[in-house]
Amino acid sequence: MVKSSGHIRWGIAALLFFVSTLNYLDRQVLSVLAPTIQAELKLTDLDYAYITSAFLLSYTVMYAISGALVDRLGTRKSYLWAVGGWSVANILHAFAQTAMQFSVFRFLLGIAESANFPAGVKAASEWFPIRERALAIGMLNAGSSAGAAIAIPLVSVIAVQFGWQAAFMVTGALGLIWMFFWRRQYYLPQEHPRITSTERDLILEGQVEQTAVAQNNFKSNLKQLLRMRQAWGCLCARIFIDPITYFLTFWIPKYLQEQQGLTLDQMGYFAWIPFVVLAVGTLLGGIIPQWFISRLGWSLNRSRKTVMLFASLLIPLCCVILFQATGMVVAIIAIAGIMLGHGLWGNITIPAEVFPQHVQGTLTGIGGTLGGIAGILSQLSVGWTVQHFSYAPIFVGIGVAYLFTLLCVQLLTGELGKIVSLT
Repeated sequence: MVKSSGHIRWGIAALLFFVSTLNYLDRQVLSVLAPTIQAELKLTDLDYAYITSAFLLSYTVMYAISGALVDRLGTRKSYLWAVGGWSVANILHAFAQTAMQFSVFRFLLGIAESANFPAGVKAASEWFPIRERALAIGMLNAGSSAGAAIAIPLVSVIAVQFGWQAAFMVTGALGLIWMFFWRRQYYLPQEHPRITSTERDLILEGQVEQTAVAQNNFKSNLKQLLRMRQAWGCLCARIFIDPITYFLTFWIPKYLQEQQGLTLDQMGYFAWIPFVVLAVGTLLGGIIPQWFISRLGWSLNRSRKTVMLFASLLIPLCCVILFQATGMVVAIIAIAGIMLGHGLWGNITIPAEVFPQHVQGTLTGIGGTLGGIAGILSQLSVGWTVQHFSYAPIFVGIGVAYLFTLLCVQLLTGELGKIVSLT
């Protein structure tokens, strides 16, 4: 096992964790408050589906653009613009009174939030050797889960005490604090004033060949990527898994209130549990493969795919348990199991384990765009299905999606940990 010296990269990972926490905290406020806002403003489930789809529309269109901009502008500038933009957009929700106004503000939120994962994956690639990237990106993903978990008790308390408008304003203001620390702390490893030479060498080891590749423009990179089966394996992981991410984020709080009978007060006590488990799952999705590699001598490919297979089997089992749930406790445990498996899977990590740094923002952006298109279609389908039938067909689809996606990754992407050449 290689011993590392220095800890600057883990401070960067902490900043990535917190920015994803804010990213999902801001987008989750509406999900927690949806029944309250719907009752007060007379909005239907289809209205809510249109509002969430407005977010996904801009998020989808901008994801690929944001990925290219991140590759061009760099992670430092990209994050400052993105976090400032989504914080303002979130605050604007406090002034909405109609479905159209909510849709406009969700549209603006989606534009800014689309940069989070392209920038985060690129930052992790810049600051971590390949064997540690699953853990670093797991921390990025864990932040999103933590944000969703924190949102439930935080938003519930603020809304009960001060009204739902205050919840949007308080959560939106938190982004300004993060921007201050990011601006002071983030530099490339080659430029960081406090990094040790040992840690710098560890980070840059194995990256020389990648960074020496000619930096093609976006069009050239895009054409080249779309001709590669490995890229399509990465994209399939976004197309089939991202819609589930959006469902878990936007609909689980509603499901617990409408199907399991939780009040807004009870949401603050119990509904955060599955999202904390999701955060733990995303961390374990990086920690467990790293343990397999260091202790058992397994390859990155074997380690990651073993964890992905376990998660793909756990999720349908929990869906079956959810169908049989006779009370709130069993339902929360089953949903927590689904979220654990979802976190373990780590679909957003795959490009960083297969492709060189200079195209990771672009590839992550393309994947987010395609995943967003699938998410828009799925959101409208979920809204119609829930309104006319039930949640059961949704969980059936979730139960089979992960095994199918793992097959696509195996056949198309091939070996994880082997960086492909784009020369």
